[in-house]
Formats: sequence, structure tokens, C-alpha cells
Amino acid sequence: MSATFDLNERPDYDQLIQTIADYTLGYRIKSKEAWNTARNCLMDTLGCGLLALRFPECTKHLGPLVEGTVVPHGARVPGTSFRLDPVKAAWDIGCIIRWLDYNDTWLAAEWGHPSDNLGGILAVADHLSQKKVAEGKEPLTMKDVLEAMIMAHEIQGVLALENSFNRVGLDHVVLVKVASTAVTAKLMGANREQLLSALSHAWVDGQSLRTYRHAPNAGSRKSWAAGDATSRAVRLADIAMRGEMGIPSALTAPQWGFYDVLFSKTNKDQKLKPEDKRQFSLPQELGSYVMENILFKISFPAEFHAQTAAEAAVTLHPQVKDRLDEIDRIVITTHESAIRIISKQGRLANAADRDHCLQYMAAVPLIFGSLTAEHYEDSFHEANPVIDQIREKMEVVEDERYTREYLEEDKRSIANAIQVFFNDGSTTDKVAVEYPIGHRRRRKEGIPLLEDKFNNNLATRFPGQRCDRIYQLCKDQKALEGTPVHEFVALFVI
Repeated sequence: MSATFDLNERPDYDQLIQTIADYTLGYRIKSKEAWNTARNCLMDTLGCGLLALRFPECTKHLGPLVEGTVVPHGARVPGTSFRLDPVKAAWDIGCIIRWLDYNDTWLAAEWGHPSDNLGGILAVADHLSQKKVAEGKEPLTMKDVLEAMIMAHEIQGVLALENSFNRVGLDHVVLVKVASTAVTAKLMGANREQLLSALSHAWVDGQSLRTYRHAPNAGSRKSWAAGDATSRAVRLADIAMRGEMGIPSALTAPQWGFYDVLFSKTNKDQKLKPEDKRQFSLPQELGSYVMENILFKISFPAEFHAQTAAEAAVTLHPQVKDRLDEIDRIVITTHESAIRIISKQGRLANAADRDHCLQYMAAVPLIFGSLTAEHYEDSFHEANPVIDQIREKMEVVEDERYTREYLEEDKRSIANAIQVFFNDGSTTDKVAVEYPIGHRRRRKEGIPLLEDKFNNNLATRFPGQRCDRIYQLCKDQKALEGTPVHEFVALFVI
């Protein structure tokens, strides 16, 4: 006889939710490398946001939902005069950080940009720091912000190591929502029960599809999706802080939980066989591994799987620039993830489409010797038909070693190679770049260039004296960590 009822025994919180909560509340970061890298990450992330303010398609999204709204102790959006509630401020900060696809990257079974979480972290910390001072209490300091960044990076990045959300059609910003929920709830003073509740709501919440990242629908939503996710995290953390009950088996509930609904293979009648069920794996304990190994985009505002292709193309530019009409074909050798995400043929509809096209991001530096955010704009593309002519001559092939070493823990390469073949039978060298300059293996070479990038981005928004003041503070680990959050953010207000 079939059951005519559900067994209503409320379970404990799913183990993964408890693991994230206990890490967030209890872990103490001892890695000097993690703290130092977080400081560099803060500089780079804020600089990317400032640079994005030059683009009207980005700035049209910013500001209060109701014009003229005044928010007591409102969170500031760097590079602007806005003072917003923390939820909208998180959206705006997250939007500017991600707009140009120039902030940090994490590549594994899932991809993503852990510094996206700074949107929620900075908005909440700035608001709370101002509020605490007004109440005669000690403010939050930038050490609290750096700690939250390290933890958010770790939660997002370790969950991405072996769990591919993209293979079930979900966007990686689900991990931004989860990580931001954890660390912003902690900043708000959550106890364990409140944090568990907040995390359960993040998992049971509606999740974004990857539709807007792929042909033929790639578009600008991918530039504000992370801002949307970190903003939603702040809202969910606030709901939990108000005493909202949690959903203990948000992940594991049969038929209704995240695993069965969104992460497992289903057939047309939605009945799961045991072999089709999928659950997350957590291959290592949460610590500070992700921040220590984070990838910085230093040379090019480009989707990370194309960074080394762009670097190889710049190297080949002198051999190619005067022979563009003589090119017979161009072979790009790459890894499987690049082929799956950014290898495209056909018309590219907009800037967001172009900065996720491997062939476009190789063609521009081959032709012009550089790749900047302006190179994706409609006006530049329309003025230079040679780009598409060169794209049409490109062949993309996979190197199985590149694919294998992309996932190997001791390598994590992101390799590309380019070779150009001419009509007369001659060829260029085959230029291979296996580790981009933002890789941990190239930190000594990369950090001075990262600092230059930050300085250049500051100069797009502020006068020289203030640029120097911000830069010197950000270079001093001890001074930065001891600075009250609201005082630090005030340096970025227009």
C-alpha cells in the first residue's frame, strides 16, 4: 500500500550548511600570504569598479531605486556620491566591480570571480561602521573586510573545485549568493542559528541560469548578475537576523531540495533514479587556500580562459601586423573549458558578447598589439571590419594536456597557444603561454603590474593627491587593517 502522507520529522541542518556556518564563525586566518593577497585583491577590485564608471551602460544602473531617497548611515558606492541602503549599495558595488570582466577569477569544475562578494561585504561593513560610531561604539575596521573577503573567496572557491553548476545550466553567481550570505550575516553579528537560517535561504532561493553568458544570448546581464547575487545575499542575511526560521534540509530534501530539483539528472516525469542523484563534494577543509591561489586579471579585461591567448597574440603582433592580408589561417590551441565557454563563430551582437569570444580576444591584439575595454565597444568594432575578417580565419583545437593540467591542483594552468600561417607557406612561431601573469606562479612578476593597474584606475576618477593617499594606505598592510571602514570608504566618495 502506498503512503498517503509525508513523514514530518524536521531534520538537522544539512551538513554542508553547518560546515560553512562553523567555518565562517570559528575559523581564524593565520596565513600571512592570504592577508597580503586579500589586500592586493581589495585594491584591484576597487580599481576595476572605478574604471567601469567611465561606461554609461554601467552607470545607468546605479543609484537609489527612488530618486532623492535619504538613507541614515547609508553605504557609499566608491567613485560616486551615492549613499544607499546596504541592499542596493551591494548591488551597485557588485555591478561596477564586474562590469568590465577585469576582477579576479577562480577556475575549477566551476568558474567564478570571488571578489564579486566585495559588493555585499563593503556595503554592509560601511553602513555598520557608520552606525556603530553614531552609537558611540567601536567601528568595524578594514581587517574585518579583508577577513570577510578571505572567507568568501574560500567558500565560493572550494565549492567550485569539484561541483560544476554550469553543467546543469546554473550560473556560478549562486556561489556568490551563498558566500556573501555567510560573511555578511557574520558582519551583522549573526549567531550560529541565524547563520544557518540565512545559508539555507540562499540555497533554497531561486538561482540564475547561465543563458546570458552563452551564444546566442550573451549580453550585459552577465555584468550585473554578481551584483544582483551579493545584493540578494545581504537581503537574506537581514531576513535571518530578524529571526526568520531556516529550512534545514534545503539541499537534501527528497524531491524538493536543491540537489533533486537543480543538481541531479531528471527524466521527463521528474522521477530520480538513485544513480542520477548528485550531491556536492567538499574535497578539502575550508581555510585560506583560494585567496592564496586566486588569479588576477592584470594585462587584459577579458574572460580568463582567453588571458593567455591575448598575451600570446600581443607577442605575435610584430610578426603579423604588416601581413594581415597574407594570412591563410590562424590556429588557436586551447583547453576544453575555453572551447565550451568562449569559442564562437558568427556575428557578435554587443560588447558583452565580444569579451566572451576567444577568437575576438585573440584577433584584436594580433592586429593592434593590445586589448582594452574600449576594444569591445560597438563603435570600435564597426570601425574595424578587419577584426571579423581575421576571426573567420581562426581554427580552435584542444590540447588534452592543457585540459588535464587546467584541473591539476599543483598546476591550475590556463594555457593557450597561437600560430599564424601565411599564404606563401611561411608561419610565425607557435607562441604558447600556459600561466597568465595573474597566476600564483607569476606573483613576483605580477604584483608590481597589479599596483600599476590600480594606480591607473584611481587616476580615472580622482585627482593626483587623493590617488597617492589611497595608494599609500592600501600598500601598508598594518595601516590598512587598522583603518575604520567608514573612513576608508570616504576616501572614494566623489
